[in-house]
Amino acid sequence: MRLPIATPAEIDIALVGVPFDGGTTNRTGARHGPREIRNQSSLTRRVHHVGLTSPFDLVRVADCGDAPVNPVDKEESLASIAGFFEAIRDGGAIPLTAGGDHLITLPVLRGLHRGAPRSLIHFDAHTDTYDEIFGTKYNHGTPFRRAVEEGLLDPKRMVQIGLRGAISDAANYDFARAAGIRMIFIEELMARGVAEVMAEAREIAGTGETYVSFDIDVIDPAFAPGTGTPEIGGITTFQAQALVRELAGVDIVGADLVEVSPPLDPSGLTALTGATMMFELLCVMAEAAERRRS
Repeated sequence: MRLPIATPAEIDIALVGVPFDGGTTNRTGARHGPREIRNQSSLTRRVHHVGLTSPFDLVRVADCGDAPVNPVDKEESLASIAGFFEAIRDGGAIPLTAGGDHLITLPVLRGLHRGAPRSLIHFDAHTDTYDEIFGTKYNHGTPFRRAVEEGLLDPKRMVQIGLRGAISDAANYDFARAAGIRMIFIEELMARGVAEVMAEAREIAGTGETYVSFDIDVIDPAFAPGTGTPEIGGITTFQAQALVRELAGVDIVGADLVEVSPPLDPSGLTALTGATMMFELLCVMAEAAERRRS
């Protein structure tokens, strides 16, 4: 977004990248997401056209670079990513992260953890609550199950929006249902509408600290084809913006935008969509940070 480089101690919101896709099970390339999202974000302007919010005037925002990763060592990467976000937490900044595949959310949550589980508002075509895939418990289909098991998230204050697509086994939803995670499938979202669904999401998250995770594949691949696990029948980019704007009032303590794979979309459209959605997130996060500071 043409912002300066800074340290977490100097700012309120830290824009960061996690160039890691070692948790991907099929179509790779999300490790290149942060670079191309940054490139496309140079088109970002200062003022939101609806609320006339200028996040750069409300709070101090800067780029804090990329988390260190080892592309051939998953365990080392999980540890180094968590350490990077722990430093952001200790510096007093709130991270807005460009991924990377969805496994990165787990070490981000680990690094931001302060002892009590947080709420989660999660936009995705998939629940990402599998126990394991291909014999591993750490991949982009398992982060939220691990986060619940580790006490990072309160499943009773979790909502997943936009779910769809065929699954390998009907039991894939058993963990989420048993844990009390609210799953809102695309059919329900379309029937009820954005405002009603998001009113419920805000109620589920409550007044406590909330993390927001936005997987680009919640958007229909007609609008965002460059992603690892595309699912047709998704939301439009307009609906995506409307959903994020309804986060106003939520106490957001971190957010991410994941699964943008630039090699799968040479046009740059998916990365542009990711950068634009990060600006939408930044606007509501800046308002939350200003409320918290006042």
